[in-house]
Amino acid sequence: MPKPTKGPRLGGGPAHERLLLANLAAALFTHKSITTTETKAKRVRPLAERLITFAKRGDLHARRRVLGVIGSKEVVHVLFTEIAPLVAEREGGYTRITKVGNRKGDNAPMAVIELVLEPVKPKPKSAKKSAKAAPAAEAPATEEAPVEETAAEAPVEADEAAAAGAESPEEGAAAEAAAEDAVEEKSA
Repeated sequence: MPKPTKGPRLGGGPAHERLLLANLAAALFTHKSITTTETKAKRVRPLAERLITFAKRGDLHARRRVLGVIGSKEVVHVLFTEIAPLVAEREGGYTRITKVGNRKGDNAPMAVIELVLEPVKPKPKSAKKSAKAAPAAEAPATEEAPVEETAAEAPVEADEAAAAGAESPEEGAAAEAAAEDAVEEKSA
């Protein structure tokens, strides 16, 4: 939840600020992009993202919670039917704020807040990580080649079974046999 602001409110009083932010969020959902002051854009972002998260849930309770904030059934319908499916794969970050300079009349810093409706693209892995992964992937391939077991390797397997949770090699072998029997019974 966003931390409450200290000091003067945007619209004068807390009730006016709540209504102002709700109207800004409704305009954002209706037009997908609005131009406002930087301060108002930064203040409406957490509210808009929380409402979009409710819309992604899509149930009746979420719809009623959003209606309690916005109050317009048309805007809530657009949010739940058009916007929520477009951001279903996105985990947060549904809005983007871009600074656009100062307003002509009073020199107030202006910004455009818009919905990010583009599909999510997974980030490509960096070359450093993929270079390290390539030798690691080749090493198990060489180990998987069939090798004959010798008597010296048998105690190593017993130690692995003990490390895996079996108290003795016999118990480990018995547990493996029981698991294989269960798989055969299910397939039969």
